Amino acid sequence: MAQETLISPGVLTRENDLSQITQLPPTVGLALVGPTVKGKANIPTVVTSYSDYVNRFGGSFISGGSSYEFLTSVAAYNYFQQGGESILVTRVVSGSHTPASASVWVTGSSVSNNTASFTLETLNVGVMTNNSSSILSNNSLSSGSTENVRWEVRNVNSGSGTFTLLIRRGDDNPNTPVILETYTNVSLDPNSINYVEQVIGNQSQTVQYDADMGGYYILNSGDYPNNSRYVRVKSVNKPTPNYFNNAGGVGTDPAGTSYSASLPVNGSGSFGGSFAGGAGNDIPFIGPTLFGNIGAVTQGLYASQYITASNILSNKDEYDYELLITPGLIQNTHTSAVANFISNAEERGDFFYIADLVSYNVPFNTPITAANSLDTNYAGAYWPWVQVVSQETGKLVWVPASTIMAGVYAFNDNVSAEWFAPAGLNRGGLGGVIQAEKKLSPTNRDNLYAASVNPIATFPNIGVTAFGQKTLQQKASALDRINVRRLLIALKRYIGNVAKTLVFEQNTTVTRNRFLSQVTPYLESVQQRQGLYAFRVVMDDTNNTPDVIDRNQLVGQIYLQPTRTAEFILLDFNILPTGVEFGS
Repeated sequence: MAQETLISPGVLTRENDLSQITQLPPTVGLALVGPTVKGKANIPTVVTSYSDYVNRFGGSFISGGSSYEFLTSVAAYNYFQQGGESILVTRVVSGSHTPASASVWVTGSSVSNNTASFTLETLNVGVMTNNSSSILSNNSLSSGSTENVRWEVRNVNSGSGTFTLLIRRGDDNPNTPVILETYTNVSLDPNSINYVEQVIGNQSQTVQYDADMGGYYILNSGDYPNNSRYVRVKSVNKPTPNYFNNAGGVGTDPAGTSYSASLPVNGSGSFGGSFAGGAGNDIPFIGPTLFGNIGAVTQGLYASQYITASNILSNKDEYDYELLITPGLIQNTHTSAVANFISNAEERGDFFYIADLVSYNVPFNTPITAANSLDTNYAGAYWPWVQVVSQETGKLVWVPASTIMAGVYAFNDNVSAEWFAPAGLNRGGLGGVIQAEKKLSPTNRDNLYAASVNPIATFPNIGVTAFGQKTLQQKASALDRINVRRLLIALKRYIGNVAKTLVFEQNTTVTRNRFLSQVTPYLESVQQRQGLYAFRVVMDDTNNTPDVIDRNQLVGQIYLQPTRTAEFILLDFNILPTGVEFGS
């Protein structure tokens, strides 16, 4: 727009667009906590598709001669199938897990670390990362699998001090290599832009505990972010700083040995390019009733092993997500663990937790009793369990409701918004579900809903549907409905992020108007999209008195009238005698 100024007397009209809506920082749709086939332990990791999930965390596994998949992967598949865009996955493990490593040798297959050019380490942890047990005649690894990797060096050039590093799938062989990643012209020279640590990355993440910080946290080590999705450079044992000397030739190390002797050798890698040293049992044996028979141990894990993940996910500055599920944890058996996640939701105040109440095939009153022991509007529960086809194994399996309901929420938000009820025939259909564990009668649904358990109903010619949207709050209020709670979460997230930009700003009318100019248009848009009946935002001299300002406070008050859903529709059919005229 052209800028005008007044030189001679006159009137200048100007436009100031104060209607911009601040964009929110990236928010993950779903936080998913549970066991996985592989991956980092207790390190929340974002995946953006189901193939991305399988690539990072695995799909099915063999246990006791049969193929299984965890509830975690069932939930991830369904969520993405229903339109979900991102999942923050936190892998829960049993006991201590460590990565595997591999030394990239200078010459031959020496076991002396002094002859290693550099050392790689897997990003995944557990015994599954190991594949160095033996090398078969075709140079394949006897314990190589789709879930681990091997390395190979090619194109070593002593004239330039560079080489190519390949990361290959663990179950391939030289005749049919499966190359996952290729890094060309890599150097051991720390002063080069192609320095191996900088190109591949050398950062590691470990879970630490500090009581003064409130519990568990993640410690990041290393200077370079990980560009590889499979490995990091653990150490460079033979660096070649300034590979070329002042005379233009290849430099030497302090012992006078040419830097060219520090380079790795061409080939499929020492010991076949295998990795070793990973510790931690990845897949505990699970019996044939994998999902239904959940007791003290759920999918090979004790409920207490989920607490570390919950503690880490409590950091709202680090992790931003809208919904959380822990399929496999059930309230009436894993009471303290479920209570921990509910407490996390209440303290953070910016996500909704779908809890599971009971295991498979329990008496009707059991979920009602479990729900009566809870009182929160930051969590909701559904019953009964449902049957789906396992994407990984092709088997029919029974899963708790949260496994599938996350996908219902994703569909609801895509076609409408968070403040619409994820229930009913329009938005509550359970995609991919074969049948519900029990077909509920209208009386059954009434009894469940009175206890704040959302029924999963089965309707002829329609299918399995979520037919309730209550939170687990005992007291009747607007917040005993999921759509209202999620509306408040969405508004608090947006307005809270706007307010963050005002911290340490001057407490003046200009700053207050800046807040109003962003919040008011946003609330108007929510009102237009049927989220609010009415609203009012106050941030002026009435609530920012001199006394408030002197305490370094900026006060805003937001009044909301959330829309309600029509859950009880009354239709009066009036039978009139013949001859009665209908009024207009």
